[in-house]
Amino acid sequence: MNIENGWCHVFGRGLEKRDIFLSQPDKEHFLELLEELHERFRILVHAYVLMSNHYHCILQTPDANLSQGMQWFHGAYAAWFNARHSRVGPLFQGRYRAIPIENSGWAYALSHYLHLNPLQIAGLGLDRKGRLLESRGFRTPTRKQIAQRLQRLREYQWSSYMAYAGYCSMPRWLHTGDLLRRAHRAAAQRRKQYRKDIRLRLTKGVDEELFEKLSSSMAIGSSGFIDKIRAGASEDDLIGVTGKKALRRRVPCEEVIKAIEELKGEKWQEFVNKRGDWGRPLFFWAARRLCAMTLSEVGEVVGDMGFSAVSAAVKRFERRAKEDKKLAKLQERVFAMLNVEP
Repeated sequence: MNIENGWCHVFGRGLEKRDIFLSQPDKEHFLELLEELHERFRILVHAYVLMSNHYHCILQTPDANLSQGMQWFHGAYAAWFNARHSRVGPLFQGRYRAIPIENSGWAYALSHYLHLNPLQIAGLGLDRKGRLLESRGFRTPTRKQIAQRLQRLREYQWSSYMAYAGYCSMPRWLHTGDLLRRAHRAAAQRRKQYRKDIRLRLTKGVDEELFEKLSSSMAIGSSGFIDKIRAGASEDDLIGVTGKKALRRRVPCEEVIKAIEELKGEKWQEFVNKRGDWGRPLFFWAARRLCAMTLSEVGEVVGDMGFSAVSAAVKRFERRAKEDKKLAKLQERVFAMLNVEP
């Protein structure tokens, strides 16, 4: 994503979800390279979190050079890690991934979810199921749980949260000013307000649907910004962008429905709510692959179906298609009919 002064959510995961940090020195060196990324390429680091097998960063590129900087960054860390741990071969699962962010306001919301990554474990009630239950009001965290979550957050040293919250001195290469200005007008109140906003997330429950949009969408921002990214991104702008093929070849939802109607020889209304029919799950799968739609958007098309149910349906269909040649053939035909490559 080579956009002048562009904001982006950048993340990388270990090959086959293996750990990319095996010791404290690994994480320390990773942060040293983040500092060097800033110094070499003038890329601004606004926030970060390091987990065992992946990392997240919020970056800004005044010189539109994200792909150049990240190629160096991943290569430098992988070479150092392999030498230190006597291993060979790729460390990361493909290249880095990047999601464009509209502005610092959207980046501020994303920073909350980024900093909450270390809490996403069952023991704290914030695994995926727990987040879903809390966000929908089926479960309320106890005072003890909130206290445990906040304690872990304050003690987790491998994210930028402590600098934002004022619990430690700020590294000179970490740029917190733009996001903290979103917390409060008064400079003296910004870190205190940031802590309050994080606590509010933990008290009222982490919104799983918003979490999904912030962490896996093709762009983070208003609908107008997302449409602009889809319609106007050039080939150079899309280097490193998650889902860039879908951005280039986005297919209208209506065309996917027409293609499935043709395959079935039935109208949409005749099969969309039919149990055991392959038409609706094929639509779910194709809409996610070709239409650049979120899970929630796909669910709305079939009548207010929740994003988690859509996600489960897509995964079931993909598993079945691996074993059922008929379903696999239908996937190929949808691609062919809509003139896109599998």
